Amino acid sequence: MSEQILKEVLALLDEVLSLDGRALGFSADTPLLGDLPELDSMAVIAVIHEIEARFGIEVPDDEVDGNSFASVATVVDFVERLTARQQG
Repeated sequence: MSEQILKEVLALLDEVLSLDGRALGFSADTPLLGDLPELDSMAVIAVIHEIEARFGIEVPDDEVDGNSFASVATVVDFVERLTARQQG
């Protein structure tokens, strides 16, 4: 897992979900979807848009499911997988 992508994902989550710095203390194992009240279905869409903007990638609709947002680690894996696929 890329430490840089992890840091960027934590910052992104903190900003998009208005967590006032809480996300910066999350670990890779921190559960998200279903455990973090701020991350509802509308927030997932906002997070996806921000992932696209920050990482310069396109997130295909068929790539999005709840498992991708289960924890911080699954979001990082999701970003890494899409970035690697679209870069080459």
